[in-house]
Amino acid sequence: MEGAAAGAQYNPRTVEEVFKDFKGRRSGLIKALTTDVEVFHWQCDPEKENLCLYGFPNEQWEVSLPAEEVPPELPEPALGINFARDGMQEKDWLSLVAVHSDAWLLSVAFYFGARFTFDKADRKRLFDMINDVPTIYEVVTGGEKKQVKEKSSVTNHSSNKSKSNSKVRESQGKFSEAFTAKDEKRSWMRKIRRAWGDIMWCMR
Repeated sequence: MEGAAAGAQYNPRTVEEVFKDFKGRRSGLIKALTTDVEVFHWQCDPEKENLCLYGFPNEQWEVSLPAEEVPPELPEPALGINFARDGMQEKDWLSLVAVHSDAWLLSVAFYFGARFTFDKADRKRLFDMINDVPTIYEVVTGGEKKQVKEKSSVTNHSSNKSKSNSKVRESQGKFSEAFTAKDEKRSWMRKIRRAWGDIMWCMR
């Protein structure tokens, strides 16, 4: 497992470096489960021993046996992904691998955070940066596109609501102006009546 060993020797120390490491590994895993899916499927032979899917910072991936050292230098991905390959529909199997890959990426990222003593603010910033990108599961299952559509729908709804509120405010403004004008007219009529009453009283 030369690739995995090379990945283990890479030690990002800042939030930005850990996030870059995360993105590289994520890209490699997405490649395995999408564009390289036929090769990935072929390599996950159920007749072989427990296999794992590794993603590396250089955006490459590898199906291999787990690390021999115990405990391993880095958290290990899900073990035995090949055994379930022929017992499930392919899309369900890929979704399952994607979920485990998401969990593995988080464990690796926060392993580095713990190892290099990220404080509360750093951990939150790292989480926020990770949370801003779609999960592998969302990419593999098409959930990413659904979220974009939902966001677009929410944006349009908000825009329409804003326009509606603007019209309501405009109508309220016109009504208020009309009411004020009407009120002023009544006040003016009362003044005229009082003045006319005073004139009539003086003429007596």
